[in-house]
Amino acid sequence: MTATVERGRRAAGARYRAGPPPPRRRDSYALYLLPGILAFLAVIVVPFLMNTGVSFTDWQGVGAPRWSGLANYRELLGDTEFWASFRHSLFMVVAMALVPTALGLVLAAALFDHIGKHFGSPVVAVLRACFYLPQVLPIAVAGIVWSWILAPDDGSLNALLDAVGLGSWRQDWLGDPDLALYTVMGVMVWVQLGFPLVVFMAGLQRVDPQLYEAAELDGAGWWRRFGHITLPQLRPEIHVVLTWCTVAALKVFGAVYVLTKGGPGGATDVPSYFSFTTFFEQTQVGYGAAISTVLTVLVLALGLIGLKLQTRAEDAEDGGLA
Repeated sequence: MTATVERGRRAAGARYRAGPPPPRRRDSYALYLLPGILAFLAVIVVPFLMNTGVSFTDWQGVGAPRWSGLANYRELLGDTEFWASFRHSLFMVVAMALVPTALGLVLAAALFDHIGKHFGSPVVAVLRACFYLPQVLPIAVAGIVWSWILAPDDGSLNALLDAVGLGSWRQDWLGDPDLALYTVMGVMVWVQLGFPLVVFMAGLQRVDPQLYEAAELDGAGWWRRFGHITLPQLRPEIHVVLTWCTVAALKVFGAVYVLTKGGPGGATDVPSYFSFTTFFEQTQVGYGAAISTVLTVLVLALGLIGLKLQTRAEDAEDGGLA
């Protein structure tokens, strides 16, 4: 025992004479970040700067661009088609952010707090996978399938209405200017619903089950448990989902391209598709670049605002717990 203690003292003395261990090199982590930084510059920053530069020119895609300054942006301010497409984006925010978030909250709470208790976790897993399936499908495939379903003559939806005796409700769902936008919104709710549902169900895993048990013992019904436990506990996830889905709604393109191509008569046009047609079909490259630049800045600003609000809410929650 004495020899062991003596060896320990000698080892400690040797370490003391050798001095403190050398500091770890922090600059080595930059090597792991370098590929991502280079990819970000090549794929995001450089194309955005080039697109911004083109937006200050009058160019048809061939020949030398002619500098026009802010002319494209001044024209954009008075372009009724652009503002109409922007209003359609607000409808898409409702369809892809607000409605899926609200439905996802209710469905996640029902699966977690009701169906899981009465039918077991395997049933919950199957239902969750079914709701999330549209997120896995390529938007082109989903759009083509829905265009078949919504076809005016031989579509499945109109055939179903005929079969149940509601043939008078048959519509040209994607060809009627008064219905096309709402039809696309309904499709996007179906596409987007699985994402908030999965996020909210993951968030419910961290909620203490004793909160629900105590509330149930006190006689609280399902809706009271939802309002007083589920909603407050899922506040961080709600911020994330709303920010993510709002950004996705503002830059939506594939569904509009596959389902309606912005028609009929521009009834479903959105800024991203409007920029695409201006850029490639009308060959007004400078003007199309100006539209996409404005949309990019708007998306970036909303993303930063959403992150700021989320950080502030988390700080307030941490302060309240402290």
